[in-house]
Amino acid sequence: MNAPPSVSLSESRYLGWRPERCDRIALVLQGGGALGAYQAGVYQALHEADIEPDWVSGVSIGAINSALIAGNPRERRLERLRAFWDRITDRKVWWFTPEGDIYRQARNATSSFFTTMLGQPGFFEPRRTSPLFATASASDATSYYDTSPLRETLLELVDFDLINRKAVRFSVGAVNAASGNFVYFDNAQETIGPEHVMASGALPPAFPTVQIGTEHYWDGGIVSNTPLQHLLAQDDTLNSLIFQVDLFSARGALPRTLQDVMGRQKDITYSSRTRLTTDLFALIQNWKKKTHQALTKVPDGSLSEEDRKLRDELALMPEHTILQMIYQQKSYEGQAKDYEFSRTSMQEHWKSGYEDTKQTLTRKDWLTIPPDGAGIVAHDVHRDFERR
Repeated sequence: MNAPPSVSLSESRYLGWRPERCDRIALVLQGGGALGAYQAGVYQALHEADIEPDWVSGVSIGAINSALIAGNPRERRLERLRAFWDRITDRKVWWFTPEGDIYRQARNATSSFFTTMLGQPGFFEPRRTSPLFATASASDATSYYDTSPLRETLLELVDFDLINRKAVRFSVGAVNAASGNFVYFDNAQETIGPEHVMASGALPPAFPTVQIGTEHYWDGGIVSNTPLQHLLAQDDTLNSLIFQVDLFSARGALPRTLQDVMGRQKDITYSSRTRLTTDLFALIQNWKKKTHQALTKVPDGSLSEEDRKLRDELALMPEHTILQMIYQQKSYEGQAKDYEFSRTSMQEHWKSGYEDTKQTLTRKDWLTIPPDGAGIVAHDVHRDFERR
């Protein structure tokens, strides 16, 4: 990629390559536990291509990766991503794994068993008292694991002062455990701390709610595992190049075993609303375009002040290009893939994200902002190559 000269805005903000007419580059990260290393690989490929996000948004593990990116200057982001993923996968499972899917399946099953029994370093640890034996309202009564280690890791690896200086916009999704309402914690509206990131990743019943103010929050993936909607719903006129990184694929093979069924159910549940959100906002954009065309045909004197204001606003609708990358599950990965934190699997996930992004970036025709009036254009590298 031939990148134009980069522009340094400040000590903590950096503008690299971007298409013509592009006002914003966004990185949108879905939840998916151990699969989140795929997103780190995606960022590495973008970083090497001199593409840096103006906005990072995530849910669950996507929120943690987002914090590691937004909460560090450009030159330290990869280092901190590696430090996090190395730390939480710092447990030797097998000293040697023979070749073949059956051995990988056994090794992965062992790894996920260790996770359930021991937690993960720097991330979460089992409760001293199982919630099955704790009394109601006790601190151990509502989750199997304590996430205090994650708080310490975030405070060490993320500069929250940098996030709150807003050099990069940052937002994470969570669910109010009492009202069931989905919320976004956004540094454009509030001061962000480690609790906001932890709330986005507090998946029950494994993890406890996280209290922020007087409210308690759970993982945003309970309602929507994809934070794309928050970005598209912004009432602004910024043309955007959006890298949407999903960890669960809505498309997959018909299950053949009960384990396959459990894995497929998880895929469908957590693949969530990416395509639905894209299609819905494309439809809304189309109707806005038609409304604008209709209003321009009405004589100015026949329009109310409100109608003229709407006509002028609709003339400034933004265009968005969405590049969607979806982790492709390996044949030996089962339903526990999102809590199988072995170092080998982490490195494989990271490499997959890196290679998928490198492949996506070869499509120079995709790295453009749509023409005026086009609205939203989406591309998926895997579906594109399936059609060839």
